[in-house]
Amino acid sequence: MNQPQPNEYPQWAKNYIDQVSGNIMEVLEMQATEWPEFINSLEHKGDYAYAPGKWTIKELAGHAIDTERILVYRLTAFARNEQAALPGFDEDEYVANAHFSDRSLSSFAEEFSLLRKANLYLFRSLVEGELDHIGTASGRQISARALLYVIAGHLIHHTRIIKERYL
Repeated sequence: MNQPQPNEYPQWAKNYIDQVSGNIMEVLEMQATEWPEFINSLEHKGDYAYAPGKWTIKELAGHAIDTERILVYRLTAFARNEQAALPGFDEDEYVANAHFSDRSLSSFAEEFSLLRKANLYLFRSLVEGELDHIGTASGRQISARALLYVIAGHLIHHTRIIKERYL
């Protein structure tokens, strides 16, 4: 699979896309098992936030799952050549209204594993022509291919944040 070109995504996506190295499908598949294992190892720190006003590890895990769902919806819509613009979302509002603190980190790990494994069926089914399709989300154009890389890169980004700031 070809890597997305700069004309396929807005500037905000570059940080996530640049996080991904190697075969994108292998990265996405490895994340399906490695990220849940990593999150499970942090159960004792689930309610920890590294500074006032920052998300807890549980909130960050919930955010990762919410974002996966949203980005996969966008990817599906654009791969299927959706012409309507899709709305953005306010990640802070989603976290504030989600009650993530009521859950265990192991529940997030299991949910993510199942979600990603289901999403992998979609990812594997896509062909280059579908990945070339560009749609509009949050007022900016992005290709289905770029969204695939953003999905992987978003998780890499938040894993690094946890390792650098929470542990």
